[in-house]
Amino acid sequence: MAYLRVSTEQQGGSSLGLEAQRNYIAQAAAAKGWQVLGEFMDTMSGTIAPTQRPECLKAIRAAEDAGALLVVAKLDRLSRDVEHIAAMVKRVPFKVATMPDADAFQLHIYAALAQQEREFIAGRTKDALQRLKSRAASGDAEAQAKIDRRSAGRAMAHSRGPLAATRAAQVKANLYAESVDSIFKAALFDGMKSLREVANWLNMKGYKTPRGGAFTPIAVSRTMKRLGLSFNT
Repeated sequence: MAYLRVSTEQQGGSSLGLEAQRNYIAQAAAAKGWQVLGEFMDTMSGTIAPTQRPECLKAIRAAEDAGALLVVAKLDRLSRDVEHIAAMVKRVPFKVATMPDADAFQLHIYAALAQQEREFIAGRTKDALQRLKSRAASGDAEAQAKIDRRSAGRAMAHSRGPLAATRAAQVKANLYAESVDSIFKAALFDGMKSLREVANWLNMKGYKTPRGGAFTPIAVSRTMKRLGLSFNT
C-alpha cells in the first residue's frame, strides 16, 4: 500500500510533490518486485501522529487486511518524530522507497539521527537569532531589517495558521471519538442518564480524555455530540 503525505493544500495540488513521491515508490516497487495495491494521501502536518491521520489509518488497515507492506517515498512522509516511527514499527510492516533494504531497526536509528539533527539546527537557529537581536539593539540597521522581515513573515504565517490548526484538531478529536464509541455506548447501556453519571462511570473505570485527564460533563457532552449519541438512543 502506498502512502503519500503533503503538508498544505497548495502542495496537495502540486503534481511535483506528489509525483516525486509516486516516482520514488514506483521505482522501489519495480526494483524489489512489489505490487502497489492501493494509494492513500493525507494533506496534513507531519507533526500529527500517523495513526491520527485519516488516510494513513486507512492505509494501515488496508495493509493489515491484505497482509501487505506499507510503503512511503521518504521516512519523513510518515513522520519526523522518532516516537511516531517507533509506534509505526510496532503497528505495521513498512518500507521506505529511498532506502528499501532498511529494516525496522535501521529505520528507527535513521529517525533518531534525523530528530537529533533537527534539534541541533533549532539550537543553532536560536543562537543566531539572539546574536542578530543583539546587533540590532546596538544600532545595526541591517540586523534590524532582517528582524523586521522575519517578524512580517511570521505574522503572515500566523494569519494563515489557525485554519490548518483547527482542521488538525478536528481530525484528532474525531479519531478519538471513533476510538471510544463502544465505550460511550456501554455507559449508556449500563443506564447512565446524565452527563455527570457518564463522566463518573468513565472515571471509575479508568478511562481518560485525549489529554490524559479525568472526564467532566463538558468533555462527555462534546464526545457524545461527535458520536451522535444522546440519552434517548
